[in-house]
Amino acid sequence: MKEEILRLLRKNNSPRNWSDVLATVEKNGNLTKKVGQIGDEPIYRFFDTYSDDLTLNSSSISIAAQPTKSFIPYHIHDYVEIMIPLIEDCVVVLEHSEIKVKQNNLIFMGNRTIHKVKPISKKGVVVNIALRSSAFSLNELDYLNHRENGSNISNILFSLLSNEEYGEGRYSLFEVNHDAKITNLIYDIISEYYHPDIQSDQLIRLEMLTLFSLLIRQAANAEIKVKDFRKKNNNLLSLLLYIEKHYSNITLQKMATHFGFNPNYLSDYLKKHTGKTFIQLVHLQRINVAAEYLTYTTAPIERIATKVGYENPSYFYKIFKKYFGISPAEYRQKNS
Repeated sequence: MKEEILRLLRKNNSPRNWSDVLATVEKNGNLTKKVGQIGDEPIYRFFDTYSDDLTLNSSSISIAAQPTKSFIPYHIHDYVEIMIPLIEDCVVVLEHSEIKVKQNNLIFMGNRTIHKVKPISKKGVVVNIALRSSAFSLNELDYLNHRENGSNISNILFSLLSNEEYGEGRYSLFEVNHDAKITNLIYDIISEYYHPDIQSDQLIRLEMLTLFSLLIRQAANAEIKVKDFRKKNNNLLSLLLYIEKHYSNITLQKMATHFGFNPNYLSDYLKKHTGKTFIQLVHLQRINVAAEYLTYTTAPIERIATKVGYENPSYFYKIFKKYFGISPAEYRQKNS
């Protein structure tokens, strides 16, 4: 299977001229622009993700092959990027340092971390996995965060993947020592992505979580070498996780009491750091859970409304349509 995947990636990693790439992405999206410079070199903002043929890709998890012998400028993302050299090594350049990533190792680049990649050789194969914040729920990441042992890497993964503010200026390098389970799983993920079938998106998401778990276990058992930068307070993560767990009967007063905050302070803090009010965050969580019930169960809509925290079905209908643009019944018909 590995040789098949490598052949597939080599078909997609032909050299590319940067000016041609820039012209294509500027035509297809409006989120690529210069945001600064290092010396004489510009820094670009890449907030879109693209497939190997440079078509826009809105998936929460996307994979692309790094073009060989190609210039890539300094840039930032608003998502986490994992770079994995499958054949030969690659060199990632930060503002003040260079990181050599050896074959089969993984480097996680945090949100808004300025970096570029030196051109890889014609024989080299490097894959980039883009992980948006919507890829995993906070509950799933919290599960990783509370594993016994390996707490350092648990915290790194949890913070990088779930906190947009944490990632800036950070990277984490994982030297996995060619661990067979980890490398085989990486190839499985790539294969599933390039050969999509029923439930492929779900399988890729679960395999990524398995990959994180394997990294955590190796960190505990084999003293995996991990390099990371500054720690940061995860108050916002705790607050959002609390909303995700207690959405059905939550109140601002209850939540403020739980965290020892003044309700007004808590309300202002959430608005400042998320751009949404407390009640908007609660509605968003309730409606997303309701959408899952509508998709995967046949429960009556009124019962779903009550289950997620709306005693008045009419109000539930109003809020649901506000967020999704269609009624719950139409959503169920479209997605079931």
